[in-house]
Amino acid sequence: MVDLIAAAAAVGQPLRVGVIGAGIMGADHANTLRRSVRGAEVTAVADVDLDRAKAAAAGATAYDDAFALIADPAVDAVLIASHDSVHAAQVVAAARAGKAVLCEKPLAPTLAEGRQVLRDIGATGEALLSLGFMRRFDPGYVQLQQAIDDGTVGAPVLVHNISRGVSGAPNATSEFSITGSAIHEFDVVPWLLRSPVVEVSWTAPRRSSQVHEGLQDPQVIHLRTADGVLSTCETFLNARYGYDIRCEVVGETGAISLTEPARVRMDAGQRHGIGYAADWRPRFADAYRIELQAWVDAVLAGAPTPLATGRDGVAASAVAEAVITSMHEGGRLTKVELP
Repeated sequence: MVDLIAAAAAVGQPLRVGVIGAGIMGADHANTLRRSVRGAEVTAVADVDLDRAKAAAAGATAYDDAFALIADPAVDAVLIASHDSVHAAQVVAAARAGKAVLCEKPLAPTLAEGRQVLRDIGATGEALLSLGFMRRFDPGYVQLQQAIDDGTVGAPVLVHNISRGVSGAPNATSEFSITGSAIHEFDVVPWLLRSPVVEVSWTAPRRSSQVHEGLQDPQVIHLRTADGVLSTCETFLNARYGYDIRCEVVGETGAISLTEPARVRMDAGQRHGIGYAADWRPRFADAYRIELQAWVDAVLAGAPTPLATGRDGVAASAVAEAVITSMHEGGRLTKVELP
């Protein structure tokens, strides 16, 4: 399949992408592919809700069966943005069909399932698989990594991460805060430092009065990478005031940090201020666009993609599992079972 795609690209034919999942993320990806990514064509969309699939397909083929989309000969590559619980089966099916696949995080709901996916698809399937950890393509994070590599602030000693949202899902659990939100830090910290996370611990302040009893929000997680750097990760799903992502790297001779992109400046009622994004889409719009372009370009060229790999996804899940263990065991320092 990859050779056929490269041959088609050589004569100017686009990469025909099928999108699985037509919720907020999948519909956004379909729109970005259509409007902002060169060399791509959305030829099919699948969702368990056929009407929602048709709306996101915008005239392309719509399915209510993800596996029918994967089998469609008019689909060269598959983008998976469905519910986390079905990622594993869909990744395996796409890889076995010989189709390049970009799967939104996580690769699977648990570490064991993620490892089983890699066993099921083998080395050939791994070469077709990319994971959607989009922060690796965010211009701010890219500049942070470059500054670290250049030694601009000396050797890193601390990394501080803050991830705050307006409101979490109504049924969010303490564990979901880790696997669905903090997992981005579990990927970006070792990516920034070029060193794997080897031990973790979990702690938390009093629970916010704005959330239900089944959710500890906020949470604070400590990560130690193999190079000895300590990272703090605050995750606060229900911070209410806006979507706010921060990262500061403290080195031996200085510090560097992300600044929140200004979307709207307001001057009214004798007040001056900057408006926050309501969710992740405006904040990471550039990252998603750049990531999708990099994926399409690599698949068309028959080259390895620069995106996170299946093994990166399993590594992040290993960190998440260790953090959940620490949470259930009173914050005990917990070793990460590296893949």
